[in-house]
Amino acid sequence: MRRFDVETLVAGRWRNGGGVTRELVSWPAGAADFAWRASVADIEEDGPFSAFPGVDRTFTLLAGEGVRLTAPGGFDRTARPEEPLGFPGELELTARPAGGACRVLNLMVRRGRWTVRVERVTGAVAPPAGHAGVLLVRGGRWRAGGEERPMGAGQGVWWGGGEGAGGEELVPLASDAVALWADLAPATGY
Repeated sequence: MRRFDVETLVAGRWRNGGGVTRELVSWPAGAADFAWRASVADIEEDGPFSAFPGVDRTFTLLAGEGVRLTAPGGFDRTARPEEPLGFPGELELTARPAGGACRVLNLMVRRGRWTVRVERVTGAVAPPAGHAGVLLVRGGRWRAGGEERPMGAGQGVWWGGGEGAGGEELVPLASDAVALWADLAPATGY
């Protein structure tokens, strides 16, 4: 498992100037095309999103009142706090943050190769063998595997598929502990 702290990651400005992205991981590392990717994005103003053909995306609002995503053809959805919102990457999306800037956890997977499920967790998580994943601490303190150093809000871990993360439990250390867990599973037949 590899640790991260969102606030220490380099923020890359979007081409349209409407926000920044902090990449947690692009898997496999160093590949020209990712199989899956996780990032935290700050959406600062209304504007278009980049299209990602052949990619399924899942947004989870971390901060802010919400963000409305619209696309030609009737797609009109609003991301709300800690409620994962999935959509195809081909959509010509426009984002409109409600009430000012917002922050989202963004998971992208190559359709037909990986699937992703994001959920809010308050109890121990045992990553399944062969799966990849990301755990982002929202509150309280957590411990990853046998690590001594606990993680706080905005910190977390990720692991790639096939790295043997199975068996390394992610454990809350207090009753107020809450995290977002993204379980990434290889698609059937991949």
